[in-house]
Amino acid sequence: MENGPRLGITPTAAAELVRQAALAGKPGLMHLDLIKATCDEGWLYIRLQPGECGGVPLARADGITLFAPVGQFHLLSGLTLNYYGDLSGGGFLISVPEGAEATACGGGFRFIEKER
Repeated sequence: MENGPRLGITPTAAAELVRQAALAGKPGLMHLDLIKATCDEGWLYIRLQPGECGGVPLARADGITLFAPVGQFHLLSGLTLNYYGDLSGGGFLISVPEGAEATACGGGFRFIEKER
């Protein structure tokens, strides 16, 4: 893992990542990347998968190593991954980088175009 700002992982998110990785047979290893929405409005959503999936380590916390594509480090560095759950379900939330707005569900963001 390179030095510098990386993705933060809250304890709640780390616990859920550990649980999901273990259930998938890849204990301690999860991969996060950003995927573009199909609506062509610039939205980027997080996708989490068990294992390394060809990524490199982006963050480590409480028994989990989170991998990501090197080409997305600049988008993910300095953000925080959180998990929210209640009786109706749960989901991962990502903080929003500077100059971006969050999706309604909290699982993604898009950069705001500056007016010319």
